[in-house]
Amino acid sequence: MNTTDTIRVAVIGVGHMGRYHAQKLAAMDGVQLVAVADLDLERAKTVAAEVDCPALRNVAELSGKVDAVSIAVPTAAHADVAIAFLEAGVPVLVEKPLSQTVAQGERMIAAARSGETFLQVGHTERFSPVATAIDRYEIKPRYVECHRVSPFTFRSADVGVVLDLMIHDIDIVLNLVQSEVADVRAVGVSVIGRHEDLANARIEFANGCVATLTASRMAFHTDRRIRLFSEQAYLSLDYQKHYGIVVKKSPKLDLLKLAADNQDLRTLADVSKVSFGDLVHVEEIHIDDYDTLEKELTSFVDCVRTGGDPVVSAADGLAAVQLAKAITDAIEESLEFRVES
Repeated sequence: MNTTDTIRVAVIGVGHMGRYHAQKLAAMDGVQLVAVADLDLERAKTVAAEVDCPALRNVAELSGKVDAVSIAVPTAAHADVAIAFLEAGVPVLVEKPLSQTVAQGERMIAAARSGETFLQVGHTERFSPVATAIDRYEIKPRYVECHRVSPFTFRSADVGVVLDLMIHDIDIVLNLVQSEVADVRAVGVSVIGRHEDLANARIEFANGCVATLTASRMAFHTDRRIRLFSEQAYLSLDYQKHYGIVVKKSPKLDLLKLAADNQDLRTLADVSKVSFGDLVHVEEIHIDDYDTLEKELTSFVDCVRTGGDPVVSAADGLAAVQLAKAITDAIEESLEFRVES
């Protein structure tokens, strides 16, 4: 915990996301970006020139010089890079997903425990204006529908679309539902490489909630939406457009239910003249406008400074990887069934 001094941070892996991490941290009050590191030293030098800090290829040179690190290397390397820092007691923010496998994630959590430090997972969508708007309603969803598609970027070709894109919605759904997974069914298709590029999953939870998640990186446009159904309200939100609506019951709908429960035919006849639009109240959801990555990184630095708990813990990250593994296993099972049939 460093409550007064400048927090010394390094960014490891400065590809597409890591470059943004470096830019945000370099501009942050109370933070010193001491270095950026990448196996591609020329790329590290390019980013270092943009943010005015040294460029490194060997992360061992950071030993004893940082209070925290942000890791944005390919998913397969998350564990190997993070564990050395965690065991040394250095707080780590690792880009989503936590790890490529459950075993790697468990090793990372054990390393954080051994080093008596914390590990935050970069599920940036948890900090998004849409997620913040959803939290304001404090609903208990009974059904959740997520839709996330985009063109293939080739930035995460080392993993399938479940770990690449669907993992965002997996984390959001787990955080909203707060229940054990009871059953997972899924289908997927590989188009470009050996990993699935399109996937659809149906998840049943122990509390009765059901979620359907669709992800594709073979679309011609980007579309990210979530719909939530509950007894309190129905919410429909668009992550990309920062737009949403909430539909709630009107007092007239309560009257209709009361009449039906009491079999009051006269009241039922009166209410039957009311249009459906009068039975519900629809309003636009206010969605704030701010930089999601900056909010995530600020939260991470605050935790380093105060010793607080991260918004997205390592346990959260591991739970998302475990469910992603269950989904990819279900996809494999569906493929085997089709082949045998």
